[in-house]
Amino acid sequence: MDMLSWQAIRDAELANWRKLGQGLHARFLIGSFADGARFVSALGEACASGEHAPEVRLGKGFADVRLRSDDAVKLGTGEGYPNVTQRDVDLARRISSIAQSLGLTADPSAVAEVELGLDTADEAAIGPFWAAVLAGDPGVYDRLDVCDPTGRVVTLWFQGTDAHETPRQRFHLDLWLPAEVVPARIEAALAAGGTVVADDKAPSFTVLADPEGNKVCLCTYLDR
Repeated sequence: MDMLSWQAIRDAELANWRKLGQGLHARFLIGSFADGARFVSALGEACASGEHAPEVRLGKGFADVRLRSDDAVKLGTGEGYPNVTQRDVDLARRISSIAQSLGLTADPSAVAEVELGLDTADEAAIGPFWAAVLAGDPGVYDRLDVCDPTGRVVTLWFQGTDAHETPRQRFHLDLWLPAEVVPARIEAALAAGGTVVADDKAPSFTVLADPEGNKVCLCTYLDR
């Protein structure tokens, strides 16, 4: 299925969900692990066909759900790339309905997703190495990034740069957040000794640095 554009996802108006790096994310609040188990069981019945199913993580007081189509196709390219399709939007609505029927409320401001960015002038040379190290399979390197299909480790993507002498290449964190929580997160970071390195692309992303200059990008779905 075709990957949905950022605008199409916004137009879907999924109140309980937020689009982060490569998927739709939701957090539903649960009173106990048993409540979470009942929720997961209901999702299992709704997805009995096995054609498309959510990723679910139960924790103390919450059930996190991620939706992503591994067979999504980039618009205009015909290339496969894990992301959100109409199938995910439709399933998100069904899951929200199931949660409501079980008396669960959503906390969309609580979702987050971390990715690693690595500057490189030759991603083809280093991509298979990082795929082997992070996922145990050089084959999960797909030109743009290393994405573990089982979700065990964070996605690593490669940021193109001019050739340079070692050790100029650097890692940085991309922290995907709901847009509504970013201003408070920036305020907290500044109060803790951080600085704003660049905000000319905000609200799409804002670059912060800790007191030693280590950088993190706070990313949102806006203006993309």
